[in-house]
Amino acid sequence: MFKLQQKRKEEAEKKVRETTSPPSLSKQMSVRSRFLTREVSEIQSCMPKTCSVSFGDVDDLRRFTLYISPEEGYWKGGKFTFEIEIPPEYNIKPPKVVCLTKLWHPNITEEGKICLSILREHTMDGTGWLPTRSLKDVIWGLNALFTDLCDFEDPLNVPAAEQHNINRRAFERKVRDYVRSYAVE
Repeated sequence: MFKLQQKRKEEAEKKVRETTSPPSLSKQMSVRSRFLTREVSEIQSCMPKTCSVSFGDVDDLRRFTLYISPEEGYWKGGKFTFEIEIPPEYNIKPPKVVCLTKLWHPNITEEGKICLSILREHTMDGTGWLPTRSLKDVIWGLNALFTDLCDFEDPLNVPAAEQHNINRRAFERKVRDYVRSYAVE
């Protein structure tokens, strides 16, 4: 792993030196590349046991897949896939995250949009994205949507939350049906 990180770092620095952009921009890109490399290596060692990541292209640290397999709660037994894309302005801007697995959840739409406060770019209350947050925070937050952070009172998927609040058994049945249909490991 260390040799791979070192090789990526050297290649990124070489690409920056070869560009014709102003020196200040080149230096900034190099710092961002090193920062991202460090964060990626950190997530590998600090991930919840219910999560795993996969990089489709080992040379592209800006796009990867996160798998979450809850061991408890409504979604237990499912394997949920998230695509995480790191924007060039990271860590000033948050990663873009989409759920690729169709599921019935109050904070994730069937189309894959996610309601997680730290993924919000502009907030006045300090709960949104801050440059001090990291990929590790995003992964732990997404994982917690299946347990502690599941919020039926402030939903993105209103029909799911309403069903839970009105008829919990019907909600549980629909969750199980979705898990069996779309999230089987």
